[in-house]
Amino acid sequence: MSAFDVYQLPEDHETIRAAVREICDARVAPNAAEADESGEFPKASYEALRSSDFHAPHIPVEYGGAGADALATAIVIEEVARACASSSLIPAVNKLGTMPLLISASEELKQKYLPAVAAGEAMFSYCLSEPEAGSDAAAMTTRAVRDGDYWVLNGVKRWITNAGVSEYYTVFATTDPSSRSRGISAFVVEKSDEGVSFGAPEKKLGIKGSPTREVYFDNVRIPLDRMIGAEGTGFATAMKTLDHTRVTIAAQAVGIAQGALDFAKGYVQERTQFGKPIADFQGVQFMLADMGMKLEAARQLTYVAAGKSERGDADLTYFGAAAKCFASDAAMEITTDAVQLLGGYGYTRDYPVERMMRDAKITQIYEGTNQVQRIVMARQLLKD
Repeated sequence: MSAFDVYQLPEDHETIRAAVREICDARVAPNAAEADESGEFPKASYEALRSSDFHAPHIPVEYGGAGADALATAIVIEEVARACASSSLIPAVNKLGTMPLLISASEELKQKYLPAVAAGEAMFSYCLSEPEAGSDAAAMTTRAVRDGDYWVLNGVKRWITNAGVSEYYTVFATTDPSSRSRGISAFVVEKSDEGVSFGAPEKKLGIKGSPTREVYFDNVRIPLDRMIGAEGTGFATAMKTLDHTRVTIAAQAVGIAQGALDFAKGYVQERTQFGKPIADFQGVQFMLADMGMKLEAARQLTYVAAGKSERGDADLTYFGAAAKCFASDAAMEITTDAVQLLGGYGYTRDYPVERMMRDAKITQIYEGTNQVQRIVMARQLLKD
């Protein structure tokens, strides 16, 4: 029979999946419940990912990285999320924080900051949202004012993932308030820069092992060469970044859903009622069938979007939004059904599915709510 490899993952990608799963089953999953319970960043999981080069796999080889393509990176994030959603934000947010540099920064800036991330010596966070500028990011009020050989930043950013843990931050600030989105520029800010401080960790529903804080900039002076790209191009860079990184949120959602389905499948085959495993009841089987079907549809859409991200296809904006929206909605449904399949046990912290259900919720909200994703998709459809 002739080989037919259309719509089949390349062997390299399956090898990466197997390697990540092995590490996550052994060294990430065991920390997941404790990270959720304590709200502490899972350092042991970070070390496990770092030692195997899965903490920032997307960094190109020329900056000391593994050089993983967008699909391989999505698979890494998916597999980490299957074990621990909080830990999956390590590779995901490292990509989110560094993508503006990869898209727009000078070679000097890339050489200065990317190798440390590749080596696992530093993480990179992304500072776009503000208290009054969430979905309407162009309404930001954080200012950057030129003062001789420096930019001086003042303002506050909210909902910053891994804030306080990351060494580096891509910060978007307005350099020309009269120009709205065209007056926004992007900068690299270091945690150690004078005037940078952090709010208290947010008390969240899920992803508790990944700290989320406000970041404050109080007359932070940064050299001119820390601007990412040309002045006024920051907003365009931010939106291009999200086109690529929405794929990683889709992958995270797929991974969370897979973890919930895997656990539920095992449980229903062991749990007996009325003298037989509940997996023998058609009502339970139909739930599992729907969960599996939605999950595979989400995965396929995510992988197609990842391919488009790697190639830089013209329709990436549509597919990135579609994958993120569909996969996160599917993950919320699948994890909710997993809780239902475990009955009362599903509602307790003795089993992981309630954590997965709480973790899944954020995937419908961050990097653009699913309502915003539908606006993005509709605009792209109506442009054709």
